[in-house]
Amino acid sequence: MPDHNYFSTLIWQIADLLRGPYRPPQYERVMLPMTVLRRFDCVLASTKAKTLAEYERRKGGKLTADALDGLLNKTAGQRFHNHSPLDFARLKGDPDHIEKHLVSYIKGFSANVRCIFEFFEFENEIEKMREANILYLVVSKFCDVDLHPAAVPNEQMGLIFENLIRRFNELANETAGDHFTPREVIRLMVNILFIRDDRLLATPGTVRKLLDPACGTGGMLAEAQNYLREHHSAARLYVYGQDYNKRAFATAASDMLMKHVDHNGVGDNVRFGDSFTDDQFSGETYDYLLANPPFGVDWKKQQREIQKEHDTRGHEGRFGAGLPRVNDGALLFLQHMISKFEPVRPAEHKHGSRLAIVFSGSPLFTGGAGSGESDIRKWIIENDWLEAVIALPEQMFYNTGIGTYVWIVTNRKEKGRKGKIQLLDAREFHVPMRRSLGDKRRKIGEKEDGRDQIAEIVRLYGDVASGDTSKIFDNADFGYTRVTVERPLRLRFQVTAEAKAAFVEAHPDRLEDVEAIEEALGPEPSRDWNAVRVRVEDLLHERKSGWKAPQHKLFRSLFTTKDPEAEPVAATSGNDTYEPDADLRDFENVPLKEDIDAYFDREVRPHVPDAWMDRSKDKLGYEINFNRHFYKYTPPRALEEIDAELKLAEAEILRLLGEVTE
Repeated sequence: MPDHNYFSTLIWQIADLLRGPYRPPQYERVMLPMTVLRRFDCVLASTKAKTLAEYERRKGGKLTADALDGLLNKTAGQRFHNHSPLDFARLKGDPDHIEKHLVSYIKGFSANVRCIFEFFEFENEIEKMREANILYLVVSKFCDVDLHPAAVPNEQMGLIFENLIRRFNELANETAGDHFTPREVIRLMVNILFIRDDRLLATPGTVRKLLDPACGTGGMLAEAQNYLREHHSAARLYVYGQDYNKRAFATAASDMLMKHVDHNGVGDNVRFGDSFTDDQFSGETYDYLLANPPFGVDWKKQQREIQKEHDTRGHEGRFGAGLPRVNDGALLFLQHMISKFEPVRPAEHKHGSRLAIVFSGSPLFTGGAGSGESDIRKWIIENDWLEAVIALPEQMFYNTGIGTYVWIVTNRKEKGRKGKIQLLDAREFHVPMRRSLGDKRRKIGEKEDGRDQIAEIVRLYGDVASGDTSKIFDNADFGYTRVTVERPLRLRFQVTAEAKAAFVEAHPDRLEDVEAIEEALGPEPSRDWNAVRVRVEDLLHERKSGWKAPQHKLFRSLFTTKDPEAEPVAATSGNDTYEPDADLRDFENVPLKEDIDAYFDREVRPHVPDAWMDRSKDKLGYEINFNRHFYKYTPPRALEEIDAELKLAEAEILRLLGEVTE
């Protein structure tokens, strides 16, 4: 049986017919809907005659459109049908009217399929191909591609979609990661998501719900169901997804229709809309959640509505913990998913939720204490929801070679994991691909080279033990207090012609006061501003000159400069002994487990004796510095070894120069 690469190449070759009327980045506008249409045509072929007969018998009757759709779907043996007498073979029979017949054929589908092609905006492409005189050629070529389930099983069809989408997005220089995730990454995530639920899922009649709020083409939803069918066939998993990319959504919706996807029968399981501003599953809770949101995508367009929800609803809404920077909405997805956690109430058959999400490294550490990112991490960790972070190998994704991480978040940690977070370094668990796909050059080996690396990672995860690649930490290990360290302001006073002219220009009525100060203090500099300030105030009091605060402030700014050799400026308000120098202000991140005073005496005071802490400005922060925890020290080579290599290199250079001059 030909593999998915064979069919992907076959379909890709048809795309050459579009060259001219379409630029390569626009090929997907035709090829994806045509692939879906041909797949539907093949799936329905065996029940076509039966469906047509039932339609002829029922049309014009008293059944509503929805009721008729439901009846014909049942006749077709699918959750969709087509009651048009046309199919791909018949479409070839009338080249002169191919566009009208193709539109009529699409309108013969049930409402759910017609909706999919509306999101593909396919009628526009039909007209464009007709004008370019290529429509008949494209339909004819697709008629020769056998996409019947007997020839192309559902899983293989999903891989065909993946392959085509990756190629189209490479042409468009877009992020293919917006649409799908490598299958082996999904399998790893799903294995870990269900790792401790064997007893629960083995219970007869168990029904569970899973949501992917950035579902793309639906790969995660399909893989989750495949896992349950393989390991817990008695359990049912209802899967739901949402996406705002029209073509990705249309592809996912069609894929879900063709597969035997468990569904609760209420509404569509894949819905269109922006999860941030148009939550199609508002108020619902789920047992499991999966997502691979796009990396580094800004949320500026949604900022107004998200900010409003954050300000008005707080923790009653989805974004109460904080808002990340507008150029990366990854942590917004995580908050959105946590808002759909089911509570832990076993007596009510509510067992909490587990979540797996793919992030770049940025959400681990971006943003200092008090920032939106840090506050979100603080909220998750202090609620004891973060169970683990798994570092994946680089070059695992089609659209990026950067490091990626899987976060496991849950409100039902096992007893042994409570108060703990596991970091698992799986960056070396990979095998090279025989042929790279975009930026993807590595994969997690599944029974390749004698190793099942997915099983190895899952085993390390399940062991909950510390070692070279797995480390267990207390929640508090990732928290710190950001302490403000102040140093005293030191000012040198001196009357200069420039300072005098500037002050008098601003306050000409104070010329005599300035001249009196100059006569009393003289032209020489003074490194004790405290004494100068007292002398000036006494002098002004004697002259009965009532300066206002802005005048005092301007006087000091013009007649003083910073001098590290000067005396510290005494504080005139607050609890500090000295006035702090904002330019010398520094910050220390003190681990939560450390005594702050002891840390300051040990780490700061020996180096900066005149420093003190302003504890009123303390901020609590959280970050996960993954590399620091897995850093391996490599000792420098001996100097003798380096010298020997340099001498060899010098000798080689001299030898080569000698050959040139001979």
